[in-house]
Formats: sequence, C-alpha cells, structure tokens
Amino acid sequence: MSDESDRGVPAPARPAPTALSGAAASASGATAPPAASRASGTTLDELTGELAIAPRLAPTTAQTATVYGDLAPRRRRVGISDLRVFPVALSGNVFGWTADGPIVDGILDVYRAQGGNFLDTADSYAAGRSETMIGRWMRDRGARDDMVLATKVGKSDEHPGLSGRSVTAAVEASLRRLQTDRIDLLYLHIDDPEVEFDETLLAVDDLIRAGKVRWFGGSDHTGERLFLARVACAHLGVAPMIAVQNQYSLLFRREFERDIAPVAAQQGLAMMPRFPLAGGALSGKYRGRRDLPAGSRGRSLAQFFSRSAARVVNTLRDIGRERDAAPATVALAWLLSKPLVTAPVVSASSPEQVFDLTQAATLALTRQQVERLDRASEGF
Repeated sequence: MSDESDRGVPAPARPAPTALSGAAASASGATAPPAASRASGTTLDELTGELAIAPRLAPTTAQTATVYGDLAPRRRRVGISDLRVFPVALSGNVFGWTADGPIVDGILDVYRAQGGNFLDTADSYAAGRSETMIGRWMRDRGARDDMVLATKVGKSDEHPGLSGRSVTAAVEASLRRLQTDRIDLLYLHIDDPEVEFDETLLAVDDLIRAGKVRWFGGSDHTGERLFLARVACAHLGVAPMIAVQNQYSLLFRREFERDIAPVAAQQGLAMMPRFPLAGGALSGKYRGRRDLPAGSRGRSLAQFFSRSAARVVNTLRDIGRERDAAPATVALAWLLSKPLVTAPVVSASSPEQVFDLTQAATLALTRQQVERLDRASEGF
C-alpha cells in the first residue's frame, strides 16, 4: 500500500523554504489562505470535495452487523483526508502503564469487535511500550489494514522536541515499535517554540513523500499557532495539518470554543478531543470528593468536584436514565453532537469499560438534551 496511491496525487518539486514568523504574518495582514496541496495547482477548497477513494479501513458489513445491526455507526472523514474512522478513538495512553499484557489485548479485541478502527498512541506513552504493545497486537491479529493508526512525536526522552532530525528519528523508531510501514495520522505532540515551523513542516513533508506518514495534525496548539502553521504550509507548498487534538469536554469548554474552534472551522480541521471525560469526573463513578482515589490522581480530579461540576454530572445521570445509557456515554455523545468533533479520544483500563465508551457512537442525543448539557456546563 503506497502513499502515492492512497493520496492520489503526485509530489511536485517543493519551493524554496520561506521562514514566516508570527510578526511577519501580522505585518503582511495575512488571513488564512488556502493551503497549497502536494498536487500543483490544487487548492484546499478543491481538496475538500469528496475523494473518490473507497473507505478501505472499515470492517465488513457482517462484522458491524453482529454488534450494532441497523445502528452501525457511519465512519467519519478526518478533515480533507481519505481516512474514515469510527467516531470514538481508543487511546493507548495507559498501555504498558496501568494496563499490560492480556488486559491490553482484551481492550483492543473488544474495541475492534464493537466496530472500532481508530487507534491513538504516542512515542512517549510508557516510554514507547504503548506503541510496542499495539504493534504486537496488530501483528498477532493481522489487524493492521483494519486500523487507522495515529501516533505522536515530540515528547519522548529519546527524541525530544520537533527539530527535523528529532521528528525523523522519532517516526523511524515508532514504525519499528508499531511493526508497520506507515503511520496514518502523525500528531506533533507539542508546539516547540525552540524550532521554526519551517524545519518541522519540511521534515514531516519528507516523511509523507517517503510514504512513512500519510497525514499529520497538531496537539495542544493555540488557535494563533494553528493559523501560522497553515500560512507556513502554504508558503512552503507542503501538506497542511488535517486534525488537532486538544482538551475539550463538558468541564473544559471555554478555551476550545473561543480559541480553537474558529480556526478549526476556517481550516476544516478535524477535532479529536482528548481528556473528554475530564479524567473520569464525567464517568459518573465518583459522587463526591470522598469517592476519589488516593494520591495524585485523586488530587487532580478534585478540581472537578465543585457545585457547578456536580450540576453537569447530575444532568448526565438524568439524561442517562432517560436514554438507558451510562453518564460517560452521554458525555461523549454530547461531544459528537458538535460539528467540529470527529472522534473523542478515550482510554480504558479494562475490556469491560470499552462498551460504554463505544456506545456513544450510536447514541444521538435530542436537541433538548444537548441544550440541557450546554446550559449545565456554561462557565467551563
């Protein structure tokens, strides 16, 4: 499976790099221009039309019918790409840390059986062990071509930062751990202020041209930096970001909706909310501070147990009773009701937890239920 055939466009000669700082962009009065694609003369608007590529990565009709019947969730397109994904991404952030061995295999098996095809990991998760465990599972199950595989670079101790050399070495190491020849979606795990965008973007583009990366996105970038990245991509003539993974939930709305959402909408970026259940505060598992676990995890969760947060959780429970769904399912369904959201990124520490998470893919909240949650979470 080559990158050229998947992308369907040739790779033209790249124009000479043009560094573009934030000051330069402001001075030019630039407004987000259409990013140049890797095909000469093709604009972003032209790319946003439906691609004539069959969704190769979806499970068969028989596979999904055994789980969902007529309620099988439709795959969602990731930005301007040809990637089609299950509406709930499974994170490997606990693999090799709080979940290991057969438990990880069980989590992945259940997720796949529920129709899931979107795996999210990073080279920094458990010092690379998460990627290793996912790679071994895909090899043992023969599941690589059934999965859309996302990983991240920039935070590992072995290859820190986003210099061109670090990005290239990190991707090569991830490919070895994942036992694959390509990464479907590569995230820049950080916004590295020590490295010019040009250097990072050119390194990623070289990896795309080599077929080792198919598409890329950002993580924890501000709206301004996403805009500047798009401008830099246009000037360099390289592929633009197609997705962004930032924090967004019923208990963390303001930053995303005010800063990220306008830029994401303008650029057609797919939003993959991380921390969508606020570390478990929206799962309904904890009714108060007395229920919180000991240690640092309990201390980090304590911030979500104000009266305002309790109002949100109580609304989730009420709607859950109305819809015969777990609070976590309702919280994820609320995210999926938002037009910019493609797939929340969730983690599970046991196979039993996977069902409630994946059920959000088929739970369509009513407009009134969405509005109740909107009102309950105002101020967050």
